Amino acid sequence: MLFGNESISHYTRSNIAIWMSMAMQAGVLNMGAFMAGHKFVSHITGFATFFGFELSQNRPDHAFGMLVVPLFFLFGCIISGFLVDLRLKLHIKPKYYISFGLIFAILLVVFVGGVFGAFGEFGGEVTHGKHYLPLVLVCLVCGIQNGTITTVSRAVVRTTHLTGITTDLGIGIVRYLNRNKIKEDISNEGRANMVRAGLILFFILGSVAGGLIFSSMGYLGFVFPVLTSGILFGLMWYFQVHLQKN
Repeated sequence: MLFGNESISHYTRSNIAIWMSMAMQAGVLNMGAFMAGHKFVSHITGFATFFGFELSQNRPDHAFGMLVVPLFFLFGCIISGFLVDLRLKLHIKPKYYISFGLIFAILLVVFVGGVFGAFGEFGGEVTHGKHYLPLVLVCLVCGIQNGTITTVSRAVVRTTHLTGITTDLGIGIVRYLNRNKIKEDISNEGRANMVRAGLILFFILGSVAGGLIFSSMGYLGFVFPVLTSGILFGLMWYFQVHLQKN
């Protein structure tokens, strides 16, 4: 993935390290968004429930907000589709460094905007448009991240939510336990299950870390995902751009 090759080995050390880092970052971001605006943003399922609830409470403006936020997750996936998936389909080197650069830049905006009060009080009620902005931006980040990682792993890995990974792990455990009965090649199933379990663990660790960080630091806590995404962006740029020029 670092070199942008089309024939990506799913379980190289560099890929696994990136996937685990992104899963942990997603856990931190999800906790940060929840503590900042009382909404989870690394998946879109809950927003349909929030939409129904807000309508039932005769609050159509908030219901509309609950529909707008997850659209930015979709928008993030579309961005990653142009930068990565489409280019792979056309046999053109995917621009991972731009995907990770966008993630870094957007999180930097969330960090700076939060510290300087652009989004209102950390942990306050979501009542005005500016309160939705950090949720929208973090949701956009999660869409770019999930779209990129899902594509490059050929849908084996998803790092921003646990539902699909947990489902895959359950199915994978059954396959592994019955590997001698299955005729098709599932030699990687054991390793895949370890990766899936690792993603779940690192997401949980990120959530725990996020709870501790944001409880004491508020919007300042976003400095940690900014640093993580900045490092990954730097690595992608170094391998995909700098080394290619030299």
